[in-house]
Parts: sequence; structure tokens; C-alpha cells
Amino acid sequence: MKRLRPAFTIIEILISVIILSLAIVPVLKVHTDNREQIVYISERNKRALQDSLYLDTAIFQQHKETKSAYEILAGSFKIDELKSREILKKNSREIYIPEEVRITPLPEQGGPTAIINEVMLKGKHSSRYYHFTLDAFQ
Repeated sequence: MKRLRPAFTIIEILISVIILSLAIVPVLKVHTDNREQIVYISERNKRALQDSLYLDTAIFQQHKETKSAYEILAGSFKIDELKSREILKKNSREIYIPEEVRITPLPEQGGPTAIINEVMLKGKHSSRYYHFTLDAFQ
């Protein structure tokens, strides 16, 4: 007569499945959170790359206006290719330029005056950039 090997009962299998499910839930939550962070960071980096198109000195005349990258760059670059022009026209940002800040050295120390201009680009991922220039020595 053959002896049957002992096997797992249905209850034991269900309990092990429940234990595995409870262990996997936190791992999936961490994975989902990481995915959301990765998507945010990648969108932010993409926007930062697009923002670099707005860092031409011509932007300082665009206070409180919404301009496309093409409108900003057209005065500095000749853009012949139609596809490039269309891509630049689709990329627009609201521009805010606060008053410039002048930092002058003490008269007894002398030195150049620093001029700081802030460029604020408003939108889904708002950004701030600073433009520094040095004026003549005092």
C-alpha cells in the first residue's frame, strides 16, 4: 500500500497568500511614490532646459508679459527652420522681472558695483534665475 505524502491544506495556502500580500503592499506603495517623484523630477528638468531659452538679456524688457521662446530669441538668433520656429512658439512663459538690486562697496574699500537682476518665469514649474553684472570700479 502506498503512503500519501503530507500536503498543505487549503487553509495553510490561503494564510501564506495573505501573508505574502501584506508584505507586498508596502513595497508597491514605495514603488508608486518613487514613480511619482521620478515623473516630477523629469518634468522639472525638462522645464529647466526649456527655461534656458529665456535667459537672453532681451528678457529684461519683458516684465509682466507672457512671451514665447521664439519671441525672446528672434532678436538674437536667426531661426530659419520652420519646425524649430513652431516648437519655440509653443513654449511660452509668463515673465516677471523685479527691480534690479545694486550692491555698492564701501567708499574706503573701493571696487566694482554688483548689479543683480532676477528673472521669474511663472507657470506649472515656476523658476527663478539671477543675472549678475559688475559695474566699473568706484
